[in-house]
Amino acid sequence: MGIVNRSGLRLSPARAILGVIVALAAVFALPVAASAHDELLASDPASGSTVDQAPAAITLTFSGAVSQETGATVIEVTDATGAALVDGSPTITDNVVSQPLTPAQPGAVTVLWKVVSSDGHPISGELSFAVAEGAAPTPTADATVTPAPDAAASPSASAAETATATPSPTDTGEAASSTAAIVPWIIIGVVAAAVGGAIVYLLLARARGRTPGTGGGADR
Repeated sequence: MGIVNRSGLRLSPARAILGVIVALAAVFALPVAASAHDELLASDPASGSTVDQAPAAITLTFSGAVSQETGATVIEVTDATGAALVDGSPTITDNVVSQPLTPAQPGAVTVLWKVVSSDGHPISGELSFAVAEGAAPTPTADATVTPAPDAAASPSASAAETATATPSPTDTGEAASSTAAIVPWIIIGVVAAAVGGAIVYLLLARARGRTPGTGGGADR
C-alpha cells in the first residue's frame, strides 16, 4: 500500500523513502555550508585574558591557511588611551598571523582583524584583552655586571710579583755546563800536540841517520 499525503495523493514507498533522504541531506548540508569558511581558533594573548606584561606581538591562529596577498590581512590594535599599537606589517606563516606591537598602557587592548581565508572569502572579527595595572616592564637584554672586588685580584698580583722578583737559578747551571763542555776539547788538543811532536821528532831522526859521513874512510 502507498502513503497518502495531506493533499490526498498516494505516494509509493520508494518515493516516500527518497523524500526522507533528500530532506535529511538538506538538513546536514546546512551546517557544512555554514562552516565552509575558515575561522579564528585561538589568539595570544587569549581573548578576555589579563596579562601582567604588555605583549610585544599579537598572534592569531586560524583553521586554514591565510592569504598572503598584499593588503589581504589588516590588523588594528589600540590600547585603553586609544593609541595605535601596530608596529610594522604582520607576518603570515600558513595559518598563523603575527602582528608586532609597541608597548601598551595598562587597561583594555582592542584588536580588530580581517583576513582572506583559504576559500577566498574575507572574514573578520574582534577580540580584546587587558594589561594589568602596574604591569612589569619588558626586561631588557642589558645586565648589570658587578665588578670583582680588588681583594680577589690581589693574591694573583702578589704571586706574579713574587715570581718575577725571585732570581732564576739557571745562570749558574749554564756556566757550569759550558765549562764542562770545553774540558774535553782541551784534553784532545794536548794529546794531538803531543802526537804531532812525536811524529816530527821521528822524521828528523830518520833524516839524520841517512846523511853520509865525512870521516877518514874517504882518504883510503
